[in-house]
Amino acid sequence: MNEHSIATIIPAYNCERYLAEAIESVLAQNYRPLEIIVIDDGSTDDTAKIAKRFEPAVQYCFQGNGGIGSARNRGIELAHSDFIAFLDADDLWPEGKLEHQMLAFHDNREIEAVFGLVQQFEQSSGGTTDVGALMTGQLASSMLIRRESFDRVGPFRTDIKLGEFVDWYMRASEKGLRSRMLAEVVLRRRIHDSNTGLRHRDSSSDYVRLLKNALDRRRGPA
Repeated sequence: MNEHSIATIIPAYNCERYLAEAIESVLAQNYRPLEIIVIDDGSTDDTAKIAKRFEPAVQYCFQGNGGIGSARNRGIELAHSDFIAFLDADDLWPEGKLEHQMLAFHDNREIEAVFGLVQQFEQSSGGTTDVGALMTGQLASSMLIRRESFDRVGPFRTDIKLGEFVDWYMRASEKGLRSRMLAEVVLRRRIHDSNTGLRHRDSSSDYVRLLKNALDRRRGPA
């Protein structure tokens, strides 16, 4: 029997096209016990209807639109598990994702977070097609982290539309987060015309702010 529970937090905003597949990829994991929390970030489509179809296996929560950082933070507030995982509503987890990562924690008790490889894909009427080579993925959806370690770093920023995980990971690195990168694929990342980076292409200045904030932290008080 597995001794640790995992909370999977799925932020969703107008993602009726893909949400069911994302949830099904989590339910298909063999690891238990498992919490699944969908945070509906102010959707105006059928996101709520689709998420509620999976109750009681999935906990559904609606909030006003606050962005992906806000949605993830809300999910963490609701979670009761020892470990935290994230999955964007348009992406998928491959079979065995959580088992591979939990085995890494079992092998090394000092590790705080485990990442893995990412495979991008496109979907059409003819099925799915892998795009590009496998990538090492320091992404929210490829990470499994101890709850206490996430809390040590702190919540996601909610004042930016792009780069909330880049900011979080920089802060985690500054605090000495001990992580491991697996050789297994732990995330299938969907490429489509509504990806967050495309929706918020006008917010690329957020990345400049993140870099300045990181430099300011390193310099310390003036």
